[in-house]
Amino acid sequence: MPRPALRSRSMRRTKKKLPRGLTVLRYSKPKPGHTVCAICKSKLHGVPRELPYRVAKLPKTKRVPERPFGGHLCSKCSRKAVKSSIYKVSS
Repeated sequence: MPRPALRSRSMRRTKKKLPRGLTVLRYSKPKPGHTVCAICKSKLHGVPRELPYRVAKLPKTKRVPERPFGGHLCSKCSRKAVKSSIYKVSS
């Protein structure tokens, strides 16, 4: 019987075959939800849906898009934000 913390149905169960022929259950945490835009709450493309310790191991170019506000705003909202900041500075 697994320990009480692993009995929750929120834990992901995967069957793993060992070299000696036994099949065992491995438990892992479920993936977190999608990262969303701070303004319009739509899904952010180009941001991995992984646990924080796995995201930290990824190279910087794989974590978030390399544009201004990348990882916080979607492309449409970031375009609007850049345009509005340019208009505020010029006027």
